[in-house]
Amino acid sequence: MRIEIYTDGACSGNPGKGGYGILMKVPEKNYQKTFSKGFRKTTNNRMELLAVITALEKLKSTENDIHIFTDSKYVSDAVNQNWISGWLKRGWKNVKNPDLWKRFIPLFNLHKPTIHWIKGHAGHFENELCDKLAVTAATSNCLEIDHYFENPDSNLLF
Repeated sequence: MRIEIYTDGACSGNPGKGGYGILMKVPEKNYQKTFSKGFRKTTNNRMELLAVITALEKLKSTENDIHIFTDSKYVSDAVNQNWISGWLKRGWKNVKNPDLWKRFIPLFNLHKPTIHWIKGHAGHFENELCDKLAVTAATSNCLEIDHYFENPDSNLLF
């Protein structure tokens, strides 16, 4: 079964209040569901990547054809231009957000999604919806703590 995942991250200030938005669709079943979450201090790239991670964590089966659509060149190029392999070889030296990339890699290897880059803020309905979800989450009164970002010297990974 084909599952389409649309993601976006938002941040007011960088770092600042941030959030992510996710739309998951199963076209053949005419099913879709949205998710979002906000954080009190984070970065846009963290939210873009965390949206993808969160969506992959929600998948219940490894037997599906997963397609992720993101407007983040940071996420899409890391996968499609194989930056991750270089980061691994260098032991994550000088890599931003290693906590999230280390969380992403096993999920990527498990689900083997195809990552598609789409232009943001260009009238793409699903991307615009995810942007609204992310911005709304980032501006809500119920913001979570991005523990690793706020306390990078702690050993908290999530």
